Amino acid sequence: MALDQSFVGRSYPPTAAYEVGREKIREFAEAIGDENPVYTDPEAAKALGHPDVIAPPTFPFAITFKAAGLVVQDPELGLDYSRVVHGDQKFAYTRPVRAGDRLTVTSTIEAIKSLAGNDILDVRGEVHDESGEHVVTAWTKLVARAADTGTENGEA
Repeated sequence: MALDQSFVGRSYPPTAAYEVGREKIREFAEAIGDENPVYTDPEAAKALGHPDVIAPPTFPFAITFKAAGLVVQDPELGLDYSRVVHGDQKFAYTRPVRAGDRLTVTSTIEAIKSLAGNDILDVRGEVHDESGEHVVTAWTKLVARAADTGTENGEA
C-alpha cells in the first residue's frame, strides 16, 4: 500500500539533546577507518582552528537516523520497517560537528514516491546546537521494498 502523500511536509518534534563526546568521535573514525588526527587529537584540531576534535563528515548519520525513527515509527504513516533499506544519504554543513556539542535533530518528511511498488521516503534532519545554531542538514532516503507477490522461489 502506497504511503500517504499528505505526510509530505510533516515535521516531528526535536529530539532530546545528544552530547557529542571525544570517545564517540574516535570510535566512529576508527570504525570507518579514517585516521585523520583532527578526529582524535585535540591539538591537531586546534592547529586547524577548531576548539576541540571534530567528527568525520558522516558522523551525524548516527543521530539523524535515530531521529528519523520518529518518522518511521509513526503509526499514521504506516511504513513497514521490516521492508526498509537505506537508499541514500547526503549532508550539507554550516560547520563541523565538534566534541562537546549538544545537538538536537528535527525531522521532516520531504518527499514520498512510489516506484515499481516500492515506497521511497525522503527525510530531512535539521541539526542544531544548544544555542540554536544550525550545524548540518542530513537527507536520508529510505526505500520500503514492495511486498512479496508470491512469484519468488518458483511460485506462480
